[in-house]
Amino acid sequence: MTDLSCNEFVELVTEYLDGTLDDDTLARFVDHISVCDGCEQYLDQFRRTVTTLADLPADERLPAEARERLLGAFRNRPR
Repeated sequence: MTDLSCNEFVELVTEYLDGTLDDDTLARFVDHISVCDGCEQYLDQFRRTVTTLADLPADERLPAEARERLLGAFRNRPR
């Protein structure tokens, strides 16, 4: 099994939370958070952010167009 870098970890967080990582990558991901406190904290903060945003009342959420623009910018950012 290959070690996972912190940068690779960050790139995989969304897929991890979506449950779409393949078995090998999932094992590497879980191994990484077991030894990296910084990434464990990052994952916890990411989860809390997702939960907080999901709990916002509909009138406080981003309009669909703005949300799609932000998601597009995130998907197309340089790596």
